[in-house]
Order: sequence, then C-alpha cells, then structure tokens
Amino acid sequence: MKIAFYIVLAAIVLALVAAQVGLLSGQRPADLGVKDGRLKPPSVTRNSVSSQAALSPDHPQRAYASIEPLPFKAGGAAASMKALEATLDTMPGVTLIEQRPEYLYAQAHTRWLKFVDDMEFWANPASGVIELRSASRLGREDFGVNRQRVEKIRAAYLAQP
Repeated sequence: MKIAFYIVLAAIVLALVAAQVGLLSGQRPADLGVKDGRLKPPSVTRNSVSSQAALSPDHPQRAYASIEPLPFKAGGAAASMKALEATLDTMPGVTLIEQRPEYLYAQAHTRWLKFVDDMEFWANPASGVIELRSASRLGREDFGVNRQRVEKIRAAYLAQP
C-alpha cells in the first residue's frame, strides 16, 4: 500500500514537472483561421465546440460540438469585436494571440497542467454573428471544459454595453 502511494505521488510530481516545462501544451494547429467563410471544423473527438458544426452534417461530433455563435452588438461587427476583445482580456488563463478587425485568436491555458485550448472568433458579416470555435490541443475528451469556457465568455460579452 505504501509503495502504491509513492508511485502515485511520483506520477503526480512528474506530470506537474512535465507541464511546467511545456510538455503538455501541444502544438498550435497550422490550419486555423477563416477559409471560404468557415473556421476549422470541430475535432473528430469530444474535445471541441463550434458555432459552425452544422456546416459539417456528417461529422461524427457535430451534435456534441454544436454551440450558438455570439450575437453582434448594436454597433455592428467592429463594436462586437472590441467588446469580445475586452471580454477575453478579463478571462483568467486566456491570452489574446492574434487580432484583426474581423478575427481573434486566443489561447486558454489550464492552471496546473498548462494544457492549451485554441479559441477562434470571426465576425461573420453575412449572418451578423461572431462565429466561434474552441478546441483542446491534446486528449480525446475535454469533459465539457471548452463549452463551459465559451459560455462564461458569452455571459461576460453579453453583459458588456
């Protein structure tokens, strides 16, 4: 029993050390961004959400990944993206990496293990919404973390004037 405890303790310490040196952060996907009016499709495993999941009707995770886009604010796309940028700046563990007038790319880092989730937001002029996608870089299951984070972002965004 005592040996099992030390093995588990060593595994935890090893995981924390690996996280601190960046071994659990994964690589930034090379295929992010808007292409032909679309963000990257959802992941094939249960570790992403996308407001454009319905554009891939045969996708194995379409139902799991489906999430509503963010509505435009009264000031249109520019005001909406500014409000979203301000919202992301207040979110713990979220770092804004790339920003253009119609597109934001951010990374969310978990506190202890430093896992990274990639988040994209695109002001879609045709539908008058901010399309979004959030996906874990590693693992096959996110246990709803991406959805929870996006819903927190939504609540803070909608609370802005």
